[in-house]
Amino acid sequence: MTKTNIIIKPILTEKINNLQEAERKYGFKVHPAANKIEIKQAVEAKFGVKVEKVATLNLLGKTKQMTVRSGGRVIRTNGRRGGWKKAIVTLKKGEKIDFYQGETAV
Repeated sequence: MTKTNIIIKPILTEKINNLQEAERKYGFKVHPAANKIEIKQAVEAKFGVKVEKVATLNLLGKTKQMTVRSGGRVIRTNGRRGGWKKAIVTLKKGEKIDFYQGETAV
């Protein structure tokens, strides 16, 4: 696993946005096998910021139901989506990540 494939994508939700503004915390979907040290190094290398702390969460996938028609009858099956790992990264004072760089407000 290299630093380039540890961070899968940033999490851009209203709750994470509030944490960014108030506490300098950013959320990322990360590779399930990545540890806190690797996540810290990947964020620092990719965004050029200093990381103070990393918290990780392993999340289970949601349970889903699917209706399938087979041979004239309806079958209802249950399944589960894949789980994923979330990292909440706290940056040092004065550091900031701009996910929307290059966009201008009209």
